Amino acid sequence: MNTTTAPVGPPAISPTRTVKAWWQAAPFTLVFVVFFLIPLALTVMVSFWDFNEYELIPGFTLRNYAAIFEGCSTLTEHGDFCVSLSTYLSTLKFCLLVWGITLLLGFAVAYFLAFHVRSPGMQTLLFVLCTVPFWTSNVIRMISWVPLLGRNGLVNQGLMGIGVINEPVEWLLFSDFSVVLAFVHLYTMFMIVPIFNSMMRIDRSLLEAASDSGASGWQTLWNVIVPLSRTGVIIGSIFVITIVMGDFVTIGVMGGQQIASVGKIIQVQTSYLQFPLAAANAVILLAVVLMIIWGLTRLVDIRKEL
Repeated sequence: MNTTTAPVGPPAISPTRTVKAWWQAAPFTLVFVVFFLIPLALTVMVSFWDFNEYELIPGFTLRNYAAIFEGCSTLTEHGDFCVSLSTYLSTLKFCLLVWGITLLLGFAVAYFLAFHVRSPGMQTLLFVLCTVPFWTSNVIRMISWVPLLGRNGLVNQGLMGIGVINEPVEWLLFSDFSVVLAFVHLYTMFMIVPIFNSMMRIDRSLLEAASDSGASGWQTLWNVIVPLSRTGVIIGSIFVITIVMGDFVTIGVMGGQQIASVGKIIQVQTSYLQFPLAAANAVILLAVVLMIIWGLTRLVDIRKEL
């Protein structure tokens, strides 16, 4: 007697489980909507409002966006870009410099911790030491550079004492150098953590296989470690780029209020109650940052790698 077995389909999902899943996701969705989507929507909405010296005027106008790039179609009489384009280029310059330096430092520190420190306890201790600067506020860490880099600071006094220079170096403080130095000091940890996490997930047998195949240390680093650490590199890059692009406190303090950035312009506009103009600048800055992040995420599928 022939018997046939009916195909067994996937188990049905009960409505109760579906409702529970929605209830579990509801708090996170609410937080996302309240603290991200609604503020973003309000910012975009206000960027199209009009304003005067006394009040905001709800409506729809492109005046704020036009005012930001007014006169940018041609160069100035000195052959420079308009103020807005110069400010965005200056912000991108700081972003690129800080990203490159923090990437080199973060990768080197993470590589040392992951592959040269054998003891898990020592790894933990050294990793905690890297986080020590985060135990104080950013402002205190920035101000700590002033007595070192100032005209009469320890660096200038030391260089003059050993005869390297005859007069104090002026560009050590309140300059592009001091801004980049402060950024690197503040945000290198954001690059170390994701790269270290990616390196710790690398199978050590792959390194042994590369060594057995005759690969040198540099070949193993470039062909094995770097490709397998790219997820951490991309995540760290996103952290650093987004923070630097919107920063205005560091540039204001370490630049002596003499260096412009997009974040600083937005802060000044809000202080003068020019909220629609500040909102328009914020929307443009967000668009630039999102384009950079989109370009980075094209290099690796972060969701798949994680």
